[in-house]
Amino acid sequence: MDKRSANRVRPAETELKEKLVQLNRVAKVTKGGRTFSFAAIVVVGDGNGTVGHGLGKARDVSEAIAKAIDDAKKNLVKVPIYRGTIPHAIKAKFKSGNVLIKPASDGTGVIAGGAMRAVLEIAGVHNVLAKSQGSSNPHNVVKATIYALSLLREPGEVSRQRNVPMEKLFNG
Repeated sequence: MDKRSANRVRPAETELKEKLVQLNRVAKVTKGGRTFSFAAIVVVGDGNGTVGHGLGKARDVSEAIAKAIDDAKKNLVKVPIYRGTIPHAIKAKFKSGNVLIKPASDGTGVIAGGAMRAVLEIAGVHNVLAKSQGSSNPHNVVKATIYALSLLREPGEVSRQRNVPMEKLFNG
């Protein structure tokens, strides 16, 4: 079992918030002219460490968003949040979308751009420094961010593996 499937979460009955990351109008050229449809990227989460992303395509905007929300609820991941931030810095890559996410002290806020900001806010991270490197394509940035968050380890787990008390992990 790989790391991504280990952190998968079943959608609970808790209220999930959704955030539209991008809405794109696409055209299909046919003999009769152009046929327009919409593609929506949506991020859902409970604001308490659960986040997922989805893509929906339809001829109508609201239908595309609804499909994206349904898809996102099927791809939820659990994120360890420690004192309002992430437990450690992480770098991840999905295709050409590279992301760097670092923990930040209390009061910093979410310092991230575009698609990364949506994912981190919906996940419930309040203080974080994040940088998107490489591609700015929202599809790849969202997937790289969620992959990075799924690779994070709980502080208690790290403490047990290293046989080090929790206080020593954060106080050097």
